Formats: sequence, structure tokens, C-alpha cells
Amino acid sequence: MSEEPGDWAPAQFEEHGRELLAVLREHFESIRQVPVTVPSDTGDLSASLLSELPEQGVDFERVLTDTRELVLPYLVHWNHPSFHGYFSNSASFPGVLAETMTAALNVNAMLWKSGPAASALERVVLGWISEMVGYPEDSDSVLVNGASLATLYALAAARDAALGPSVRVEGLAGRDLPVLRLYTSDQAHSSVDKAAITLGFGTANLVKIPSDDQYRMRPDALEAAISADLANGFKPVAVVASVGTTSVGAADPVTAIADVCERNGVWLHVDAAFGGFWRLAPSLADQVEDLSLADSLVVNPHKTLYIPMEASALYCRHRGALADTFRLVAEYLKSAQDEHTVDYMNLTPQLGRSFRALKLWWVIRTFGRAGLAERLEHSVQLANWLREAVAEEPLWRVPVDSIYPLVCLRFEPSGDREVNDWLNAEIVEEVNASGEAFISHTVIDDGYVIRVSIGNIHTTRADVERLWRALREIAARRFAMPRAA
Repeated sequence: MSEEPGDWAPAQFEEHGRELLAVLREHFESIRQVPVTVPSDTGDLSASLLSELPEQGVDFERVLTDTRELVLPYLVHWNHPSFHGYFSNSASFPGVLAETMTAALNVNAMLWKSGPAASALERVVLGWISEMVGYPEDSDSVLVNGASLATLYALAAARDAALGPSVRVEGLAGRDLPVLRLYTSDQAHSSVDKAAITLGFGTANLVKIPSDDQYRMRPDALEAAISADLANGFKPVAVVASVGTTSVGAADPVTAIADVCERNGVWLHVDAAFGGFWRLAPSLADQVEDLSLADSLVVNPHKTLYIPMEASALYCRHRGALADTFRLVAEYLKSAQDEHTVDYMNLTPQLGRSFRALKLWWVIRTFGRAGLAERLEHSVQLANWLREAVAEEPLWRVPVDSIYPLVCLRFEPSGDREVNDWLNAEIVEEVNASGEAFISHTVIDDGYVIRVSIGNIHTTRADVERLWRALREIAARRFAMPRAA
């Protein structure tokens, strides 16, 4: 009888695990010599990875070697101390190890019955997070994969709360319903638009409220928009406020917006995916918005708490609202319930759920609240140093500020806005092509600006100084060059 196929032997698994950890150790020991990204031709890259479906297995050594040679060099290394694009997140080492254990155990945390300790830990870490961000601990809460889906789920609950339980049976089609309206700022994340599309509101009924000169939603304009819609027979359903906008790190005035929502009976969802945890940094503790006023809230541990992606936390103060929208228990999923039981599958459409709580539990316990606060404060101070350095350069300025470690800066050597826009775009392109760092951009009223996000757990003052030196050197050289036609 032939030997049964099976998996690697546990000893072989440990051996290859050590080989992988050695590769990762080498990678992080020399991380500042690793380009954040390298330019690559899309056709060449695709061709280098294209191969026939392997009929027979290959040695793990070959798989690991190919990964090092064909994959790693052509990634954008988000977990790099000089990655400053988009929002600079990072996976801490305890989080990486926890993710390894999670993958090995492969628990499906859909029901309490399917993973009791996984569900219990999820409840624990969600309680810790609510304490860290200042949201009521008696709210419903659930870990999801990202803020975009958290916003979708929250707005689905808001829609159903506004229309009543019949919507689960009758749906929206063919019903004599008023026009349903959502409201958000003109700076809100695109996930709000996607939610409007997915949930049947339509983008025509997503009202973009103008922002002020600091890119914050204007409560007076929100009030006027809701009043006009009510006068026209429309039904306002929800407002989405942002705390830490993607472009410039602005924070909508949540207290004033919550007052408008309460007066008009409108659900307030707060997207604090980026801004939610910075209240832990001592210098920001008294400057952040009050998140407890939200009917629903999303914060992203994987953006700022050094948790590997994907891990977002969704909260809803209206107990049962998420379950009223999403609970559907098939016979094969029914199980005994008591006061301790939480079946997280009931709070979103997702049935199969990874054991996300373990990596949060490991990271929060490893660093503690004080250790997380210290690291967040470090990023805040690095950003403050960069702002001060920019202010000392006559041809550079920070056109819009943020309390968070997201710095928008602009090189303005010319009186011609179009020339300045071109120069800043060229600076971003050259920095990224160099591999020395990675930055991103946005366009605001002042024009094209460079975004520098600081938040990687490995980033030091020297890394930020090196980036600032590169920006100035590239800017000076580009300004001296004739502009192409």
C-alpha cells in the first residue's frame, strides 16, 4: 500500500518556518538598503511570473528562492520605514507572528460554537478598542476586513432602521418610497460613494456637503441640505463624517454634525479609519473629535496600531441594528445560546471569518496602551519636525495642516500655478522611482500637493530627515531644468 499523501511532517514545517524567518530577519535587518519600490515594466513583470500550472510539486527551497528573486524586488514595501504614501501602516513583529499562528490554526470565527475562544477574544479586544477610542462599551461591535466594508455595513443598518423591518422581505424595488438621501463631505472617502451604489441609493442621492477652508464638512451647509430635502419630500437617512480624511487628514466637526443629525432624526456614521486612535498620543488627547456621538463608527487598527492587514473595528450604539439587517441563521448554523454567546456572523453579511482577534490581542498585550501611545506620539513628533523644517524653507510651504502625522507640502518657486503643479508631480515621480522612499499626492484648492504620511513602527527621525533632504535636492534640480513641452 502506498504512503498516504498528507502534509509536511511537523518537523519539516518547523524547518521551513525557520528558513522563512531567516529570510524575513535578513530583510528587516537590511531594510534601509531595500528599495521601497523599483520601476518595472508591467509586461516584463507579468512575463517573469507567468508559467505553466505545475504538474509536480517543487522543493520549498525553490519556492522561497523564487519568492525572493521574482516577487519581493517588485513589491511596493508598505512595511518599510521610508514608505510614506497613502496612509503609512505597518505590521509589527508580534502581529506578524500572531498572523502565522492564525493561519496555522485556520479557525472559522463565524459562531461562538465554531470557535469559542476566538469569539471570546474578539469581544475582549473590541472592548479594549472602544476604551482606546472613547466609544460606549455596551455597543454592538465586530471585526471586519476594512473600513470600506464597515461603512457599507453601517449604512445598510441605517437604511433598514429608517425604512423598518419590512425592507428585509419586500426590498426596495416597486415600493412607493420617498427618495432616500445620504450626506457626506466633498472630502469623504470613495467608499461612501461605493456604498451608495451598492445599497441602492445611487450617487445622485449622495449629497456632497461643501467643506471649509480647512477641508472640514460645514455643519451649516449640512443643515441647509437636509432642510431642503425634507421640504422636497425626500427622506434623509444618514450622514457620514470623516475623522482623518484621506487627502489632507482633516477632521469634520463631529459635535456640531451630531447636533444637526439629532435634530433631524438622521443616523450619523463616523469614518475614523485613520483618525480614531491618535487620541492615545498625549499631545493630541485634548484635540481630537468626540467619537462617542456617532450612531456607528469605524476605526482601523491595521492603519495605526501596527496590526497586519486586514483588521477594522465597526461599532454601532443601536443594539441589534446590525443583526436586524444581517442575521439569517440556517438550520445547520443553529446552536445553543446564553448571555455570553456572540455569533459574529450575525453582524455582517460574511459567514466564514478569519480569527482576526488574535493578532490584536498579541499586539495590544505586547506593547500595552502606554507603549502604543508612546509609538503614536513618536510619529506625531516626527511629523511636527517635518512641518517645522518646511516652514524654514522659503520656497516650500504646508498649504493645509492636520493634527495627525500626515503632512501635505508644496514646492512653489514660480508665480505660475501650472508650473508649480508640474514641479511637485515631477518630485513625487522621481522620489518614487529612486526607491529611496515612497510618497503620494493629492490635489486641493492650492493645487497639486505632496503627501507624507508617517506611521510605520520602524520609522526614525533619520528616515524623515533623509526624505526631506531628497525632496529639496530633487526640487532644486527640477526647477533648474527646462520644462518639457
